[in-house]
Amino acid sequence: MKKILFLVAVLATTLGYSFGQTSPKTGPSQLLSLYYEIKDALVAGNANAASDKATDLVKAINDADAKTIGDANRDALLKDIDAIAKTKDLKEQRVHFAPFSDNMIALAKTVKLSADPVYQQYCPMKKASWLSSQQAIKNPYYGSSMLTCGSVKATL
Repeated sequence: MKKILFLVAVLATTLGYSFGQTSPKTGPSQLLSLYYEIKDALVAGNANAASDKATDLVKAINDADAKTIGDANRDALLKDIDAIAKTKDLKEQRVHFAPFSDNMIALAKTVKLSADPVYQQYCPMKKASWLSSQQAIKNPYYGSSMLTCGSVKATL
C-alpha cells in the first residue's frame, strides 16, 4: 500500500510539474544557428538538408518570442523560409535564400543574435548578401561552382 501511495505521489508531482511548464521560447542564437545550417546545406548543394533545416527554422521562428523578433520580422522571415522548406529544388531554394538573408541581416542589425561575430558577406555576381560565422567566403548562391566568390561587407 505504501508503494502505491508513493508511486501515486511521484506520478502526481511529475505530471503536475510538466503540465505547469510553459515551453521555452526560441532565442535569437537558435535562429542564427539554424540559418547557418541552411546556408551550409546550400553551399554543399544539398537541397534535402536545406529543406529539412528550413522546416526546423519555420518551427523555431513560430516559437520565437514576439518581443524579440516582432510580428513584421516574423512574417517576412516566414515567407521565404517556408518556400525553402517546401521545395527540394536547389535553384529555387537559392532564389528564396536571398530575400530571407536580407531579412535575417535586418534582424541581426536590431537584435544581438550571437555573442560571436556575425559576418555579413556579399556576392557581386548574385548581388545578394548572407550571414556567416566565419570570415572565409563560402558562397551559398553558387556552391562549388563559385565557392569563394564574395567578400565580407560588415561585422555585426
